[in-house]
Amino acid sequence: MPIHKDDKVQVVRGHYKGQQVGKVVQVHRKKHVIYIERVQCEKANGTTVHVGIHPSKVVITRLKLDKDRKKILERKAKSQQVGKEKGKYKEELIEKMQE
Repeated sequence: MPIHKDDKVQVVRGHYKGQQVGKVVQVHRKKHVIYIERVQCEKANGTTVHVGIHPSKVVITRLKLDKDRKKILERKAKSQQVGKEKGKYKEELIEKMQE
């Protein structure tokens, strides 16, 4: 599932790992960088800026669900249900094969 703005994530690698869960403030897909609410550093002039983190270094803990993301989750759950039954024989099929 791709990361979106307003998702809740936790950093699991790098200097900022282990901090509390933070909200994604901004996503740059072209730069492969996300900015998280609580991950900031202070510049020389005293202003604070968000530190860019690669999306592979975070884990999504809570999704911001909209209608498209709900459809994706429903579709994935449905395919997993079908996958569990795949390759299993039903009793009727076994009886037909034995006849």
